[in-house]
Order: sequence, then structure tokens, then C-alpha cells
Amino acid sequence: MLTLQTPLPDDYRDATDDELNERIGRAKAALGERLFILGHHYQRDEIIAWADARGDSYKLAVLAQQRPEAEFIVFCGVHFMAESADVLTSDEQTVILPDLNAGCSMADMAHLEEVEEAWESLAEVTDIERVVPITYMNSSAALKAFVGRNGGAVCTSTNAQKILEWALGRGDHAGIDTNGASGGGDKVLFFPDQHLGRNTGHALGFDEADMRVWDPRLDLGGLGEADCKEAAFLLWKGHCSVHTRFSPAQVETFRAEHPDGLVIIHPESPWNTCRLADQVGSTSFIIDAVSKAAPGSHIAIGTEIHLVNRLKNEHPDKFVTSLDPDVCPCSTMFRIDLPHLAYILDELVAGNVHNQVTVHSDDAEWARIALQRMLDITAV
Repeated sequence: MLTLQTPLPDDYRDATDDELNERIGRAKAALGERLFILGHHYQRDEIIAWADARGDSYKLAVLAQQRPEAEFIVFCGVHFMAESADVLTSDEQTVILPDLNAGCSMADMAHLEEVEEAWESLAEVTDIERVVPITYMNSSAALKAFVGRNGGAVCTSTNAQKILEWALGRGDHAGIDTNGASGGGDKVLFFPDQHLGRNTGHALGFDEADMRVWDPRLDLGGLGEADCKEAAFLLWKGHCSVHTRFSPAQVETFRAEHPDGLVIIHPESPWNTCRLADQVGSTSFIIDAVSKAAPGSHIAIGTEIHLVNRLKNEHPDKFVTSLDPDVCPCSTMFRIDLPHLAYILDELVAGNVHNQVTVHSDDAEWARIALQRMLDITAV
């Protein structure tokens, strides 16, 4: 991702939190319904306090689409999330990322040029018409457009199983025809997160023999021609730097201390850890699971620390802790802070737009098609 973030003026960098909160409050009041601030679950609490809505990346993009009166969408998240909001909102709306350096290391592990090269390489050794490309929501708009053009779809951590059923022609979601694509392939090229793909494959009844990891740095992904032909899952060698920290040893340590405790892990974590969990699910799933747990429960959660701490504070009747004792913040999400938010809003009041995130119209059209396929498939 090209970073063009300019340094903040000294009066924002040197201001106290109280001064920054006062500036943000004044700017929000001045902008009124022209402004809609979105806060991802992993944001720090001082940012969430100013969010008009909080949620995961796709939910927030949809909420922005549902607020056509909001001229300015300030997305407190990372770059691919702001792109998704720009894809879904109207041309009259402006999507802004408070700090352009807020990227996603996972999303940056798969670039359009690499995926196109992989697609061309696979076409030389397989029937490419039988390969269905699936991209996780945590990817660039360019990759969402790629799967749109090539008969694939987007997935989230919530609906990945339904999307992969469609892609491989299995279960209740087989054969759904949407925007000229009907899935039912022999294999999927799944990117950028290998762990979500692997965990979902196991949930569908596949095993490691059905999966191969595609390394974009190597010829033919580091695989043999037979691997490409035999595998049902070609999993991109990408990962989340937060969720790969969770290990079987951490689960065992927690269980030794709390034999009746509950372990809940996000599916971006490695399979050998997820298979030991009591529950595996998306961010929304984790929030709901903690809410439903009995008072007094000891709960270890394998996901980003800001969300874990927020759940701990919101459920004082339960003992909520991070599965990783050394904590695990999303360092790129952490770039969004009060100085950047205050500056962006003050400048909007002054009539100046900074850090607008835009997606090329052709990519936006195909990305919308890929997202609509996801919605059509999961509506069944």
C-alpha cells in the first residue's frame, strides 16, 4: 500500500487528550448529519467513544451505504475497510481514513499482480474454468474486483463456510447462480488468509491432504503440477500477525488453570490451535458468545486485545482474558488515534478534505458484483 500520510501539525501532536476530545466534539457538532464516524471493533476505546457505529469491516461499510445523507464517512479502521465503504457508498459521499498509514499486513500479503500471475500459472496446469477464486473481506478492492471478473466471490469470517460450499458445489449453497457465476468448481484459490481457508475446509469435512499452500514468491506457488491438480484448496500463504500468535500451549495453560473455562478463538488463528477451542467464530460471534456465557464464567479469547479488554469491561460478571498473556494489539489499526481524528474533523469543518480513499470505477463495479454474489449466496 502506498502511504502518503503527511505529518500532523504540532498543535495536534502536542495537545492533551482533553483538548483533542474538545476539538472532536466541536467538529462533530458543527458537521452534524453530514458526518458519520465508523469504529472497527479493534479500535482503541478513546476512538470507539466517538464512533456513531461500531462493528466489523463489512457491517460498517453497509451502515455507511445506509446513511446517504452523510456526506463524509470517516472510517476508523484500516485501508481495505475504507475501500469497501467507498465501493458501497454513492459518488456523493466521501470516505476518509484518518491515517493513511493504517493498513493491514494480511491484506498486503496478496497483491493483484501476484494473484494474476498465480491465475495464469494455474491455467497452464489445470482447467482454470474449474477453479473458483475466493477472497476474504480483508483484501484490497482490486482483489475483490479480480474475483468478480473471474466468477468468484468475497467471504467474511462469518459466512466463509457458505461461500466455500457454493464454490465447490456442496451442501445447501450448491448451484446458486448469481451475476453469471454458479460456483461448483473442483478447487478454490483462497486468499489472502490461509488459516481462515484451512479452518473452513476442515469444518466442511476436508483434511490436510486436500489442501496446499500457495507461496507467491515461488514458481507455481512452490507446488508440483500434481499438487495443483489434486488439491481442493489452494491456500494463499498469508496470515494475520495478531491471530497467528495463539498457540496450543496457551490453550493448555488456560485449561490447566480453569478446567471448566471457555476458549473462544477467531478462525484467522492456526488450525492446530482452533481445533482445541470450545468455540471458533468471527468477531461478532465472539461478542455474542461472551454475552451468552453464564455469569462467573472464565473465558479466554483468541483475538485482538482491544476487543478483549472491551468485552472484559462490558461483562464484569465474567472473567474475560486474552489467550495470549503477552497481549496482541493490531499495530496498524492502532495508528488511528485522537490527534489524527481531531485533525481530519477540524479540516472538514474548514472545508478541507484530507485522506480521501477512492476506488477506480471499473474495480468498484466488479468488486460490487463480487460482494453481491456473497449476499446472494448467503441469502439461502
